[in-house]
Amino acid sequence: MRAKFAIISIVVCLIFGTLGYFFHWVLWSFVFILPIVLVGIKDLTQTKHSLKYNFPVIGRMRWWAEWMRPKVYQYFIESDTDGAPFNRLSRNVIYQRSKKVNDTTPFGTQLDVYQSGYEWLNHSISPLPHSAVNHDPRVLVGGPDCKQPYSASILNISAMSYGSLSKNAIMALNGGAKLGNFAHNTGEGGLSPYHLNPGGDVIWQIGTGYFSCRNSDGTFNYKAFEERSQRPSVKMVEIKLSQGAKPGHGGILPAAKVSQEIADIRLVEKGKDVLSPPYHTAFKTPIELLLFIKQLRELSGGKPIGFKLCIGQKSQFIAICKAMIKTQIMPDFITVDGGEGGTGAAPLEFSNSVGMPLRDALAFVYDALNGFGLKKHIKIIASGKVHTGFDLVKNISLGADMCNSARAMMLAIGCIQALECNTNTCPTGVATQNPKLYNGLDVNDKKVRVANYQHETIKAAVELMSAAGLDHPDKLHRSHIYRRVSHNQIQTYAEMYPNLLKGSLLEAPYPQGWELEVMHSNEETFDNAVKYS
Repeated sequence: MRAKFAIISIVVCLIFGTLGYFFHWVLWSFVFILPIVLVGIKDLTQTKHSLKYNFPVIGRMRWWAEWMRPKVYQYFIESDTDGAPFNRLSRNVIYQRSKKVNDTTPFGTQLDVYQSGYEWLNHSISPLPHSAVNHDPRVLVGGPDCKQPYSASILNISAMSYGSLSKNAIMALNGGAKLGNFAHNTGEGGLSPYHLNPGGDVIWQIGTGYFSCRNSDGTFNYKAFEERSQRPSVKMVEIKLSQGAKPGHGGILPAAKVSQEIADIRLVEKGKDVLSPPYHTAFKTPIELLLFIKQLRELSGGKPIGFKLCIGQKSQFIAICKAMIKTQIMPDFITVDGGEGGTGAAPLEFSNSVGMPLRDALAFVYDALNGFGLKKHIKIIASGKVHTGFDLVKNISLGADMCNSARAMMLAIGCIQALECNTNTCPTGVATQNPKLYNGLDVNDKKVRVANYQHETIKAAVELMSAAGLDHPDKLHRSHIYRRVSHNQIQTYAEMYPNLLKGSLLEAPYPQGWELEVMHSNEETFDNAVKYS
């Protein structure tokens, strides 16, 4: 595309220049065509906008369309009060923060504060000065059996695989993590050179396909895991039980994206759809899961090992908690993925209608761990449409220790939500394996934007905490967040999700609403975790 445009531009200039010497009308036509040619050349020589680079001149139509869009529609019709759908306001904030330009908004509150779902922070009449607040809060991940605990940022890059994303996108994300001193989750697609070479901290996610640590028959390869997990840049290992966008469904990588390189990294066959099974073969019961965690911790040299899940049947998570009590084996962290989590390819029904939303799931997981007296050993990571400092504050108030973000990080490297992630034709080069497209994504420019976005979002969260009179995320609790539940009724998160007392699930009588799940959960099996009489 770019080479053709350059050649055509030169040819057009030569033809019109020659004809213009003899015919004045041709010369006047050239006057109109020359600016277009110059704009195209400018697009081809810049690296900040991959869309302009990949599609000279015509790529600018996106900005023209946004400029012409009515302001009232822009600010109000697209806005939402539940914070989730990455509306225009959200996208603008991410783009502005990633470029480190003015991210303030004019004209006051741009949401309907009387609409059900509107949320806000309970601030203090005596806020703290910014100098009194920790501007780089860290979380130490690692339980009693962990020999290499990891000091993590409160905002990291969520799971996105190489294969789903291009190599340039992965290198930009990991390079940003390196610049900003935060972590980058590999996604279930395995450890690739593009996760490792930039030098950013890596959380290696292992899904049901066991990519990068699998045998030819798809079973888990312990030797391959041991070798790769001991790489210095691998700081933590995450076992993916399920993800919010398609819980109970295996991962999907379309055949068009399975190049020879990706096949070699994942240890699969080139040119065929890669379908991860919906379940693990390395373990089948809660106790076996914990034994698997213990074995991976030993093989990795004592690094933090955890698991990620989207909450479905509550009794199954309670069964895992019971298994922790029985075996005294605990994960170092648990990533809670909300049902609103994203993906590059999933059936519509799974994306929209399966999995517990993050807010409910997060409160449940924290209360279950606290109810069994396990929370002090385990860190909780929240994932699912996290993109602002307020999202960090909300999730931490519900029980998270830190958060992961995927879509916002993609927007930071230039994603325009073209919704072509599953077609291999992503116009900005983010979610494609087509070199003609991903070469337009300049890694050196975009990694700075990733670091900028992460830093500015944490800065916003810290400023919110200081407004509430808090000097550390540990002091956030559920009473700090209000939510409008109807036109004339509001509740705090503490009223919506009352905290369980520590140890209250260890013996009967159990707290109201928990009786059936606790009584009918079984650490010996997932299959019979729910059997109501």
